[in-house]
Amino acid sequence: MDAAEKMHAIVRRTYGTPDVLAYEKIERPVPGDEDVLVRVHAAGASIGDYIIVTGKPYLIRLTPFGGVPRPRNPVPGACMSGQVEEVGAKVTTFRQGDEVFGEAVTGAFAEYLVVAAKLIAPKPINLSFEEAAAVPWAVAPLQGLRDAGGLEAGQRLLINGASGGVGTWAVQIARALGAHVTAVCSTRNVDMVRRLGAHEIVDYTKQDFVDGGPRFDVVFDTVGNRSLSDCRSVLTAEGAYVSCSGGDSGAAWLFGLAALWLASLFTRQKLKALFTTPNRDDLLFLKGLVEVGQLKPVIERRYPLRAVGNALRHVGGRRSQGQTVIQIASVRDQTPDHAV
Repeated sequence: MDAAEKMHAIVRRTYGTPDVLAYEKIERPVPGDEDVLVRVHAAGASIGDYIIVTGKPYLIRLTPFGGVPRPRNPVPGACMSGQVEEVGAKVTTFRQGDEVFGEAVTGAFAEYLVVAAKLIAPKPINLSFEEAAAVPWAVAPLQGLRDAGGLEAGQRLLINGASGGVGTWAVQIARALGAHVTAVCSTRNVDMVRRLGAHEIVDYTKQDFVDGGPRFDVVFDTVGNRSLSDCRSVLTAEGAYVSCSGGDSGAAWLFGLAALWLASLFTRQKLKALFTTPNRDDLLFLKGLVEVGQLKPVIERRYPLRAVGNALRHVGGRRSQGQTVIQIASVRDQTPDHAV
């Protein structure tokens, strides 16, 4: 194999802590007829990537993100931005050199990535590649608030966990949709969340958001640290609760789904777990909000490609303030390192 047809990538051949990751040179992927080969400039590192690398909860291994008994794709990573290097025979929406962003199934922690053309969109013109790599995370809160929660202009929303990778996007999206936003966060994040546009802030180290009774039309829960009954207690009679926290185990996740389904049988409240579907339409919607200044990424940390393991240890600690991104464009002149 010609050296020009190889690339640097983060590779794992088994599930485990970030210690299983290695920085290697592997064969560059080849796009199918409906795919695009992207030269990756930056990628996002999220709690979702940490879960996929560890393979816990175990149910993740049964999804397209996993594989049994070992990972289906040795290169992890989903959210990314970069430039189109090559397009498949049936792709008409992109051409070589286009700047794009989006979310793949896996493979983004590498110099090159093959992704379905339907899962990417033109990069926002006012963002750098590193900033654009964080935007696909916003698809989850967009679908959670607008679709699952039915959030409308003028409604009152509570976001539990407003300072993390999903929560910071949720605050801004809710403002763009015209909602009145109450954000729950710790003391150190109050100023940041206020700058993002939250109308009211509950510092959970000083106040319990449950106090005050029913008053929210939608509760968007990114943390899962409070019981369903607590969250329902602050909802209006026909309000919506949307959870995007899966729990620490497959059993906890299944129990949470069962609890939502069972409670839904006896209430007019809408109780839902968030299942996201990456797609170009939502990326284009977010791109429009970014370009008019209604959304912006909150990047807490940047890591080089060889340090993806450190990035995942950070986000796996569940104390992130905004997004963490991986700088990839700069690795093309580096030599491989054995570990991350």
